Amino acid sequence: MTEAANTDEGLNTVADGATLTLDDVSEAMKDVVDPELGINVVDLGLVYGIHIEEHSRVVLDMTLTSAACPLTDVITDQTNTALEGMVNDVHINWVWMPPWGPDKITPDGREMLRALGFNV
Repeated sequence: MTEAANTDEGLNTVADGATLTLDDVSEAMKDVVDPELGINVVDLGLVYGIHIEEHSRVVLDMTLTSAACPLTDVITDQTNTALEGMVNDVHINWVWMPPWGPDKITPDGREMLRALGFNV
């Protein structure tokens, strides 16, 4: 996953004075689970980029395992819930290039998929 921020050193201040980092957002996104596979979107490699903008607005570049996935709204709702209280606004850019593939799965994601019986 590539991470970028338009703020100094990937930091931004939220309303309560806490500092928001790319790692904070990435960790929170592990609570967002692909409804079909039951694995979080970070370890599946579906989060391509995290951008923290002014006023703690977060823009996520994300993809899905299939462009025909009917569950985009579920992932969007989970994302909003995972980042609620942490950011002031969330926007997801759904991207299709490069296409998602098994090479994007993290080692932890591979371990979780193997535990479910997948051969990755």
